[in-house]
Amino acid sequence: MDIEQKQAEHIEYFVKQASDNKGSALSSIIVEATSHPSLFAFSEILSVPNVLELAGTENSAFLDLLRMFAHGTWSEYKSNASRLPQIVPDQVLKLKQLTVLTLAETDKVLPYDTLMQELDVQNVRELEDFLINDCMYVGIVRGKLDQLRRCFEVQFAAGRDLRPAQLGSMIQTLASWLLTSEDLLVSIQDKIKWADSMSEIDKKHKKEVDERVEEVKKTLSLKKLPIVSRPTLISEGMRRSILNMVE
Repeated sequence: MDIEQKQAEHIEYFVKQASDNKGSALSSIIVEATSHPSLFAFSEILSVPNVLELAGTENSAFLDLLRMFAHGTWSEYKSNASRLPQIVPDQVLKLKQLTVLTLAETDKVLPYDTLMQELDVQNVRELEDFLINDCMYVGIVRGKLDQLRRCFEVQFAAGRDLRPAQLGSMIQTLASWLLTSEDLLVSIQDKIKWADSMSEIDKKHKKEVDERVEEVKKTLSLKKLPIVSRPTLISEGMRRSILNMVE
């Protein structure tokens, strides 16, 4: 089962749980969701009306925590830890995994120094173990560890939830892609028309050549002369001998 299918099943489960509970009961559901080892998308849970109703209540910190897991990083959590619920080791691991995905959104070559700083990792061995066991093995990233250049070359990274501020740029990117696709489609259609016209020209030319060949054949056939037997030439001496024999 691929990671997308797993995500869909887990999201469906937690959306149902969030829809069936309210108030303080949602706190444990949010902790469970953000601790789940195979769940990396939270926007659908965030959009559940019961979850949004936590805003302004005594449990609003758990709504902020869920938003942190949807859009934030480990360093951002540390900067706001005083106003957020304390998290357990599984949640710490999850935020660090999500941090790698965020870094991979903008740069496909991640220096070890940057990763160690963002993830609070003390040495290269610990960092590489984390990338291999907790990221690549899980399936959220694929890439190459370059010890010589001290960097992680990202070949694939799972996408995170879209941040509200990213919506405008995403729409603009999609609109630009659509315009480019339309231009490309027009260009392809023009090339198809050109190819069709060239094919018709080639067919017409071949037909004309074939007709000319047939005309030449007919002309040659009409001009062909019949073969006429030439009279046998007899020398004067032979003619006299024949005449003497007759006399």
